[in-house]
This record gives sequence, C-alpha cells and structure tokens, in this order.
Amino acid sequence: MNINHLFELHELAKDSVKKYQKKRFFYETLKKSTGKHFLGVVGPRGVGKTILLRQYACDFENSFYISLDSDEDIDLFELVKILINKYKINSILLDEVHFLPKYEQVLKKIYDYLNIKVIFTSSVSLSLYESLYDFSRRVKLYTLYPFSFREYIYFIKDTILPVLTIDQLLKNYSISQYLKYEYLFEPYLKGGIYPFNLEEPDVFPILSNILDKILNRDIPSVTNLRYEEIQKIKKLVKYIGLAEVDNMNYSNISRNIGITKYKAEQYVDLLKRSFILNPVFPTGTNVLKEPKILMFLPYRLLFNSYEMCVGPLREDFIVESLQLADYSVNYLKSKRGEKTPDYLIDYKGKHIIIEVGGNGKGREQFKGFKAETKLVFSHDSYLSNDKYPLFLAGFFS
Repeated sequence: MNINHLFELHELAKDSVKKYQKKRFFYETLKKSTGKHFLGVVGPRGVGKTILLRQYACDFENSFYISLDSDEDIDLFELVKILINKYKINSILLDEVHFLPKYEQVLKKIYDYLNIKVIFTSSVSLSLYESLYDFSRRVKLYTLYPFSFREYIYFIKDTILPVLTIDQLLKNYSISQYLKYEYLFEPYLKGGIYPFNLEEPDVFPILSNILDKILNRDIPSVTNLRYEEIQKIKKLVKYIGLAEVDNMNYSNISRNIGITKYKAEQYVDLLKRSFILNPVFPTGTNVLKEPKILMFLPYRLLFNSYEMCVGPLREDFIVESLQLADYSVNYLKSKRGEKTPDYLIDYKGKHIIIEVGGNGKGREQFKGFKAETKLVFSHDSYLSNDKYPLFLAGFFS
C-alpha cells in the first residue's frame, strides 16, 4: 500500500472537478450531514456520485478521497488509522465501495473502532440494500437519482426555480414562472435527465455501455445466476423496452420470455435495484397483486424511437417524478380489468387520482372513481382547470 501514491490520486481527483462549478442539489445533504452515522449514496451509474465526492474533497480540507474501482491493493482499516493519526484526516470518501472485498466487515470495523466520518458510494445497490439490515444503526443510506426536470433546468439555464407543490398546482399559484421552460422537456426526456448529457449530447452510446455493465458485470457479481439466466434478463429488458406499459406484469413476462412467474419476479427485482425497471404495485381490493412494470428514463430509447414509445415514456416520467418527490404511488386497476385512471397518490392524507396521456386525454376515465382530487397531466395541453401540462410534474422535487 503506497500511501504517497494514494495522496497523488487524491489530489488528481480534486483537480478533475475544479471545472465543475455547479453541484447536484443532493450535495447539500452531504455537506450538512452530522452525527456518528456513516453516509451511503447509491444510484445509477452516471448520475454524478463520483463528482459529488470529489467536490466534497475540494471543499473540506481534512477529507480524503479513494476510488476503490482500481487495482490498488488497499488495507482500508490500516489506511484509515494512518490517515487519522498521522495526517489528521477526519472524513474518508470511498467511491464504489462494493469493489472492496468484504466491505461490510471493513466498514463495521471502522465504525466500531475508529473516530472518522465515512461517506461511501456504490452503483450496485443490489448488495448494499441486502446489507442494510446489518448496517441499520451505522449507516444512513440515500439514493441519488438522475436530474429532476427542475434540476436539469438549473444546470442548463442557471436558474433555480422553487419546488412546485400540488396545492400550488391546484390553485394555479405562480405557475407562469414554470411554463416558459416547456421547450426543454423533450430534450430532457431524450437523455437530458443524465448529468453526462451536459458534456455528451449523444447519451445513448454511454447509456448502452452502462446497461451492458449492469447486465454483464454488476448483476453477475452479486448473484449466482447462470449464463443462460443472464441472457433471459437481457431478453426481458429488450421486451419491456419495445412494449406498451398496459398489462406489463409478471404473468406477461413469464409468457413472452419463457420463464416462470417466480423467475420473472426475481429478475424484475434485480433490475429494479439496478435502476433499470420501475415496478408500480396496484391499489384496491380483490385485484391481482402484480405490478405494472415501467422503466427508468430514458432506457426505452435504447430499443425504440422517441415517436414510437412516447406514450410509455410519459408514464415512466410521471411515476419517476412523483417518486422523486417522495409520494407513495400505486396504479389503479379495476376488479374486471377494464380501463381506469392511471395512478393514485397520497398527499397530506388525501387520495389524488392521476391520469396521464397525450393531447386528447380527458377526464372520462375518472367515472366511478372517488377521490378528493383528480388530475389530468397531458403532454401537449395548455393549463386549464384541472388539466395540466405534463412537464410541470418535473418541478415536484
């Protein structure tokens, strides 16, 4: 373990982010974190976790950045002892911690025996969430998602707009300040959601590479799946990417991919924790408890053109936006499976029914459904009564 070389890499990491003046909104959470708990940040590849840690290293002199996705032979516990005692380091920043063998044991040992703040990141939430039970009193685990539409506008236009609440939406309170940014919504859906789009206009070669790493490296590294099963998972992702969202559930996948419903559920869960699929479970009584399976933006565009999959993209967007705002989201399904409004959320103890669609979307599908509030989000509509432009949901967080 060459500590001088590690210091050199630490300084190079800091130099690499000096060109980035702006910070993700989540950075304030890192900056203000206090207490004994370690801080864990998981999220998709490409959302800026590495840059966040390196920006933190620049801002806090007595912190030390280490990328564990390297060939460095590191005894982390011994290294941290040296950093504390000899160099007076009080914060250790561990990037891609899952590459450290037996990282759970090492982190537990550091927590129990050394007095230092630890912030770590991982793109492989698969193993971290399974370890969370053992870490429950030691680690606060956060998920960093790609940009909300509101954050995207901050990076593109250097404008921070206030969070839009549903109450403000219903009262049309100060809505005009958001409406002028509608022209950026399509570029956002087409890849602007990822921070690397700021430097790489064509995001899809990078996104394709990310998907390939998840399927060929990340998932096999934390499961005992055979090669044939990984191929089934790849087929599953492509099938969902090309399909409509209606009736996309375990049973549908089982029939079309040629696997059992148990395997379909297992594979979907792995892909959910890899930030590729986004299953939404139904609400109501006497309904089949299978989720409607959406995708995280903009993975569908790896398999289909924007024009061919704009309908599913709308649903991917509305659910992802609601989840980013910490709303509990369920989809609506009748007992006999007839057409219903799309989603139900809880807001301040109230049930709000949401329908999402294109220009022709209206309120006819609300018939027979009781809720305190019913909202229509239309992709191509002007603001009118309780029908709202879809992109406004991107300001909920």
